[in-house]
Amino acid sequence: MNLTGKLKKLVIIVGESDKVYQRPLFEAITYAAKKYKISGVTVTRGILSYGEKSLSHSSKIFALSEDKPMIITLVDVGDRLKDFALIINRLMDKADAGGLITLEDVNVLRYGKHYD
Repeated sequence: MNLTGKLKKLVIIVGESDKVYQRPLFEAITYAAKKYKISGVTVTRGILSYGEKSLSHSSKIFALSEDKPMIITLVDVGDRLKDFALIINRLMDKADAGGLITLEDVNVLRYGKHYD
């Protein structure tokens, strides 16, 4: 599949401890993206965040909370990601999880494996 040019990037931020169907929410989102045939997904763990309720999360040893932010980044065609965002909304509701979902324009310069 040739995915270059003007595409969309969906970014979802949830808590590391958020769960749905007895599994981490970030993992459920990743597997749902694979099932939905989204072109690519990357999950990264944040080290510091605050959100709507101004709760601070830090990777420092003396921090009170262990609930780090998990950032899930997906890149694909805009319509697919808009539809997938609706699925994510339902998963987040089911998990009773807060978080953030954004959709932005990106210009993909390279996608795929390098061949010699």
